[in-house]
Amino acid sequence: MEHVAGIVNEIKKAVIGKDEIIEKVLMAILARGHVLLEDIPGVGKTTLAIAFSKALGLTYKRIQFTPDTLPSDVTGFSMYDKGSDTFVYKSGAAMTNLLLADEINRTSSKTQSSLLEIMEEGNVTVDGQTYELPKPFVVISTQNPIGFAGTQMLPESQLDRFIVRLSMGYPDFRSQIDILRDRQKEQPLDFVSQVTNGAEILTMQAQTDDIYISDEILEYITALAEESRKQEMVALGISPRGILAVSRMAKASAYLAGRDHVLPEDVIDIFSDVCGHRLLLKAKSKIAGVTEQDIIRKIIQNVKNPVLES
Repeated sequence: MEHVAGIVNEIKKAVIGKDEIIEKVLMAILARGHVLLEDIPGVGKTTLAIAFSKALGLTYKRIQFTPDTLPSDVTGFSMYDKGSDTFVYKSGAAMTNLLLADEINRTSSKTQSSLLEIMEEGNVTVDGQTYELPKPFVVISTQNPIGFAGTQMLPESQLDRFIVRLSMGYPDFRSQIDILRDRQKEQPLDFVSQVTNGAEILTMQAQTDDIYISDEILEYITALAEESRKQEMVALGISPRGILAVSRMAKASAYLAGRDHVLPEDVIDIFSDVCGHRLLLKAKSKIAGVTEQDIIRKIIQNVKNPVLES
């Protein structure tokens, strides 16, 4: 836990005014999950990913998805080597600790699926041979919510693979001034220092797994999911995978707070980020002006917080 404050402080050198987003991404990494950043261009998504790779001491690669990006660009491919008379594996972009998958919705469904399969399994298979990815392995993927021409939006089953969906949004007025001032002559990323390394991140992930979560909290999470399936405007509620994601992120929230147990506040704090993209609303919700966030708020209001024994 001693590294948490140092990691956040280092990343804040490059990503200004977005402390909550920094903490949520760190939670996702500790929960062994992947992050979907749905945001407009130019708000610092790439800077965020690079800053995390530097502070965490992780190898980093970026792949810009376009309509002609192939699955082999992600997974790698086999190439015939004349000298050895064998096929040699040439690694793709995924062979790294932290992969920034930029504009995933601008590539084909086949290429999207190749990445999402890797995210789930933690290895790549090329020509019948399986290659394990480095550990830890984290994908920070972006998609632009505007400009839908030429895009292939992720279906619900694939959105479900991301433990959280986050939006950085515009920085506030004072933060924008700080950004302008800091970037006149220097690149703040140059001042981000390594705080930890891959081996220590794996240890922190294991410590997060060990955070205690009571039966009352598990029942609370399940009740929230059940309530999501009862909503009039919801066609598809929170899945069992979503319930697991909530519990893992709630543990990570407790870990960042320096506790060894999960409180109801941990669940509430991360519930929208974990479950917003897992809800499929009915067509009539758009006509009624009902959003995913409206449904999330209603779910939390309708389910009573558990009273934990001291």
